[in-house]
Amino acid sequence: MGSTASRAPAAFLGRRAGAFVAVSIALFAIQLDFFALNLAIPGIAEELDVTVSAAQWALSAYMLAVGCLFIVGGRLGDLLGRRPVLLSGTALFAAASVGCALAPTLELLVIARVVQGAGAALVFPVSVSVITNTFPEERRARALGAMFALANVGTALGPFVGGGFTDGPGWRWIFWLLAPLSALALLIALRYVPDSRDESAPRQVDLPGCLAVVISLAALTLAVERGSAWGWDHARTLLLLGVAVAAGCLFAWRERTCRHPLVDFRLFRNVRFDLVTVMGSVCNMGYAVTVFLATLQLQQVRGLSALLAGTVFLAPALMVALSGPLGAWLSLRLPPTTVMALAGAVAGTGMIGLSLVWAWWLYLPVFTWCALGLGLGWTFSSVATQQVVTPARAGEASGVVLTSLVTLGAIALAAAAAAITELVPRTGPEAAYDTILRVGGVVILVASVLVLLVRRWLAARGVLPPGGQEAAGSHFGG
Repeated sequence: MGSTASRAPAAFLGRRAGAFVAVSIALFAIQLDFFALNLAIPGIAEELDVTVSAAQWALSAYMLAVGCLFIVGGRLGDLLGRRPVLLSGTALFAAASVGCALAPTLELLVIARVVQGAGAALVFPVSVSVITNTFPEERRARALGAMFALANVGTALGPFVGGGFTDGPGWRWIFWLLAPLSALALLIALRYVPDSRDESAPRQVDLPGCLAVVISLAALTLAVERGSAWGWDHARTLLLLGVAVAAGCLFAWRERTCRHPLVDFRLFRNVRFDLVTVMGSVCNMGYAVTVFLATLQLQQVRGLSALLAGTVFLAPALMVALSGPLGAWLSLRLPPTTVMALAGAVAGTGMIGLSLVWAWWLYLPVFTWCALGLGLGWTFSSVATQQVVTPARAGEASGVVLTSLVTLGAIALAAAAAAITELVPRTGPEAAYDTILRVGGVVILVASVLVLLVRRWLAARGVLPPGGQEAAGSHFGG
């Protein structure tokens, strides 16, 4: 009797650990994929005999699929079961990685990248909800923080893997590395990941809602990705923006009238969820712009090679990885909105500092400080939203947050590219990059102050608790 009782908790703990390892490996592969392929674009263009601009579609197609399907993937996990959706997404990502490695033409590579992005869009939000529903409330934030820490190691290693393989055996080996990693995550998930779903909702998928949100986000993402190349006043760009707005309005109408919506708009009545999502999106916008500008600055202004530039990124990338467990530690001591505002304060001062320093002994620590704030902001937003919504809607909340992060990050990147085009001829590259960093830093600092002021005002009115923990598992109206 005693031995049976002791084996049950041990088996349960093993299942938790196995689920954690499975989703961490899957997310590590996804993060590694994106950050490795950035440096492989010239190699892809050369081998497939296309222009660098054309080869850029290997990145754009992936981001298009990811950005469009986060909301769908997150809610599918809630409705149909997180285990089957996680397994399907991981299998898609693994199979598409093999397809990318074997692709003989750019067209086939782009198709494989779309499938790979679709797999990633299923895996990412469902991974968050798997951890949320597998771990008890008191250990949930720590598990999510550790998961993002391991995933963000892929961010740190990405430039080295991409640059090393591109200069060595070839860019295809990036995908040959991702395939077995994804397969390993799939095998572990098959053994250990338990199933869970939103028991309050029937297994009915809002297909018209899915179609509307995918069309809207696809049109918006494509317009943002290609707007600078086509021209923001080009008919093609304006048409895509019009389609995005029209499909978005149809989606909003559908979700308000549908009996079982893809996204329950009561989610946005949760003020803490709104504040965390806004602050996380602002930080991710800063992250996208800072990484982009730092890459240009290190190579074009400071004259470093791609390998040396990647070395400079090592310490900041390590801070991004450590921001996961740091956020989990802070979540036990401060309200989520306060942690997000703190992250914004660190990120904003770091971005402004980067625009002011030149000596290496100052640049590296300031860059590291900046990366800590930016990493904490976008990583902790996924942890914080799980603290302020019910576990049953974890996938839906995660999908909404990730969609906001990715879409607004792409918009910020497009805005930075447009600003560079406008400023460089007048001021030179160094002054242009510094100006954009300062503007971005000020925007994040202002957002941090506004979040704190709004929270304080709502607490004074009794809408939010005056201090301490903002308890997990809050209902939508919280």
